[in-house]
Amino acid sequence: MVSIPVYNMSGDQVETFDLDERELAEHINIKLLHEAVVMYQANLRQGSAKTKTRAEVSGSKKKMYRQKGTGNARAGHRRSGVRRGGGHIFAKAPRDFSYRLPRKALQTATRMALLSKIDKSNLILLDELTINEIKTKRMIEMLANLKVDVSVLVATDTYDVIVYKSGRNIPRTTILPAAEINAYQILKPQKVVMTKKALETFRRPLREAQSAE
Repeated sequence: MVSIPVYNMSGDQVETFDLDERELAEHINIKLLHEAVVMYQANLRQGSAKTKTRAEVSGSKKKMYRQKGTGNARAGHRRSGVRRGGGHIFAKAPRDFSYRLPRKALQTATRMALLSKIDKSNLILLDELTINEIKTKRMIEMLANLKVDVSVLVATDTYDVIVYKSGRNIPRTTILPAAEINAYQILKPQKVVMTKKALETFRRPLREAQSAE
């Protein structure tokens, strides 16, 4: 059992949040976290790199000079990959790098990533995150009150367009609802600021957690 301090938007501690770590994960599996992060990074790749083969570059296919008697090394045509301006021998072609791990493995990896942030005291819990109008200044003040001056993920329980637009222009700051958060997005920033309701969405009943593990 771990007690996590809960703060308000002014940076004052108002209560504590008791959490049994087993409701997130029995342990942190580094290999699973690595596999999940590699998958998410691979899925972000455009895969649009393209270079020309010797068949695609322009130039004559005629043999440059006779095979023997010139004193030079034997040579074929100008498109050869060993000549400047020739095609690439192992040319790159557009490809799809994306793949998918099992859904339950990714869900477990997300909870493990969250548990790792809790273990290293890099998770800051808010009692609530409410902004009445779109004001970037209000979001900056909140992060300053919480003493967050590093890369941060701000997680809300539901999609809040006012909160999102208030923080989207702040450097090194990502605003996401809990339903769209994955292990990579949790591990990438140095800090995670999350509302209590958002954290609740990741908790499993203890009996279910024990049977799953």
